[in-house]
Amino acid sequence: MERKNVESLFAHARDINALIIGDLMLDEYLWGRAERISPEAPVQVLDVTREEIRIGGAGNVANNLVALGCRVSVASVVGGDENGTILLHAFSGKGVDVSAVFEDPLRTTSRKTRVVAANQQIVRIDRESRDPIGADYEQKIVGYLREQGDRFNVILVSDYLKGVLTPSLLAAVIAFARERKIPVVVDPKGSDYAKYRGATLLTPNRKEAETASDIAIRDEEGLCRAGARLLEAADLTALVITRSEEGMSLFLRDGGVVHIPTFAREVFDVTGAGDTVLAVLGLALAGGVGFADAARLANVAAGIAVGKVGTSTVSPAEIVGSLGFQHGDSDTKIKNLDVLAGIIEAEKARGRRIVFTNGCFDLLHVGHVKYLQKAKSFGDVLVLGLNSDASVRRLKGEKRPLIGEAERAHILAALDCIDYVVIFDEDTPLRLIETLKPAVLVKGGDYTPEGVVGKDVVESYGGRIELVTFVDGRSTTNIIDKILRAYGDE
Repeated sequence: MERKNVESLFAHARDINALIIGDLMLDEYLWGRAERISPEAPVQVLDVTREEIRIGGAGNVANNLVALGCRVSVASVVGGDENGTILLHAFSGKGVDVSAVFEDPLRTTSRKTRVVAANQQIVRIDRESRDPIGADYEQKIVGYLREQGDRFNVILVSDYLKGVLTPSLLAAVIAFARERKIPVVVDPKGSDYAKYRGATLLTPNRKEAETASDIAIRDEEGLCRAGARLLEAADLTALVITRSEEGMSLFLRDGGVVHIPTFAREVFDVTGAGDTVLAVLGLALAGGVGFADAARLANVAAGIAVGKVGTSTVSPAEIVGSLGFQHGDSDTKIKNLDVLAGIIEAEKARGRRIVFTNGCFDLLHVGHVKYLQKAKSFGDVLVLGLNSDASVRRLKGEKRPLIGEAERAHILAALDCIDYVVIFDEDTPLRLIETLKPAVLVKGGDYTPEGVVGKDVVESYGGRIELVTFVDGRSTTNIIDKILRAYGDE
């Protein structure tokens, strides 16, 4: 997935309404030093230096989605106890809708206490209820879904086997979502995946996939057999098996398989990495991203998450910064218009003069470079509008361009004089000019001022037009003719 499209996905995350259904819990951390043995028993003594309480379980999925910029609602059941109150208060502080989190006075809200020394867990203490919720609470969640469900773009199911996600509740949620074509992404638990039947996507880890499929995953053949069995058993559209240091494998209903390698990272804690994967997959699918690119994005996010201690979130900036494209430097300059518009507004707020020019720039030559260097001299920030391949074909014929839009964009972005490149599919850059409102609009000297598209727009707010003459004899057509003369008979 190209960096510019990832940036656009996150820019529109605020438009995504996500519902999380699942088991909520508190994650308590006691941090300290374990440098001596107790005289009372052969155990370590922890000198506590710091204490922290975080939202865990399905709540950590909510945390991740909030960090990614989504609007988030949670449906669950907690105990009528102090821990339940802490959870609800913490959610309110993050702007999460908890109107479908119901209190059951007979339940104990899950609280997991982790004792940590030297960035390693020493022991974990669990206090919780695991009994299934009652039918009345199931109906409360289903009733909420029927009243509010049409506003959600994705439903995420986070199952920790603590009793909230009963088979009947899961069936009702999945049936509702399928009827309305809302993707349902599930982080499953247990050995019976029939209860998730009809979900869009499941995200088991390798051990969970082995248990549920009853197939040992020792090699690629076993992995593919397990994936195929789980796809069929749960009637899924897709399945992602996370494989720790080996990355992820995506299995599609049509038989397609995509293996996604991981990125080398120092691993501090895998706690909550599955929540991060669930959140990013949900955001991506809700944003219209295909399964393969969604899985690749989730893989990057998981790599960041395991480099942190505890149930941590991952930010859009961290994901974008870790994409690791081959042409990282030029990649940072290539933007979609929705993202670029915000960047340009910030540049203007800093008092910087925006210059805009456009063209096909097929077979970059010295005439292009001189032209662009001159264009940059008229201001502080040079934005280049680049005709897409389809646009070039309409303007110059079916044999053009010689170089595809992605390659042209990277070549141009590598020039120091260019600050940003934005690809447009229209025949003219008028929409770009109207959106970006540059102070200076630059075109080639073969134009007259009256013939420059966008002239009236730019001059309407006090901008100006600059015409720059290309270097004589330098053109893509001349280069093509020279190549044909030299090699046409070979």
